[in-house]
Amino acid sequence: MLRGFLMLAAFFGFTGVALGAFAAHGLKNRLSAEYLAIFHTGVTYQLVHTLALFGVALLAAHIPGRLVSWAGISFVVGILLFSGSLYLLTLTGISKLGIVTPFGGLAFLLGWFFLGLAAWRMQLAV
Repeated sequence: MLRGFLMLAAFFGFTGVALGAFAAHGLKNRLSAEYLAIFHTGVTYQLVHTLALFGVALLAAHIPGRLVSWAGISFVVGILLFSGSLYLLTLTGISKLGIVTPFGGLAFLLGWFFLGLAAWRMQLAV
């Protein structure tokens, strides 16, 4: 999982920066201020959880068990559902896509839960 999570972190980091620049320069005059803020929220959450995924990749090499992997998978799903739905919502104007966003938020929460549980179990093993 280490290599996969590192590659995904690199991909999401690259695309997060690219999408942020695209919004700042290419969408500034095309989207309303509200939609631009929504797009920016997607970029922010993508970049924050990209760093979390990078940390998970590093931890996966040192902490045995599935919890760290589940955390990484949850962060990936969260980025795709949360940020992805916000990008699509703002670019297409299809407001029903907002229904997907909370599932991405739930995946983010699960990722942090799994990461915390892995840390707690590690503490017990020491």
